[in-house]
Amino acid sequence: MPALSQLYFKTAIVFLVIGIAAGIHMSITGDHSVMGAHAHTNLLGWVTMALFGTYFAFEPETAHSRLARIQYGVYTIGVVVMMPSLYFMLKGNPALEPLVAISSLVVFAGILLFAVVIFSNKKMAASKAAPATG
Repeated sequence: MPALSQLYFKTAIVFLVIGIAAGIHMSITGDHSVMGAHAHTNLLGWVTMALFGTYFAFEPETAHSRLARIQYGVYTIGVVVMMPSLYFMLKGNPALEPLVAISSLVVFAGILLFAVVIFSNKKMAASKAAPATG
């Protein structure tokens, strides 16, 4: 498995632990005001990163590209900034809304970079262009 896949899975599990801890905290306290941050942590941190890691595990030559490493950095920075800023904004600090917005755009840039990685995958493009034999 490529190192980038392993890195994505390790990062994803950290976000899963954080997301589950936030969910347990909401359940214990009965305060569900941070439900949005909990959901974003699990979806963007755990699920999406695990899917990125899976893609790179199945396309290991793509995982070694510079663009793939840049994509990891951009996406991860966006999620790392978005989660606590969203959490504290939902806890009553509206001054963090611009940081949530900016980090959301960084996450979106990471998604767009992943799309570029997928659509520029030469192996996938070549296999689709190859004529069927039979």
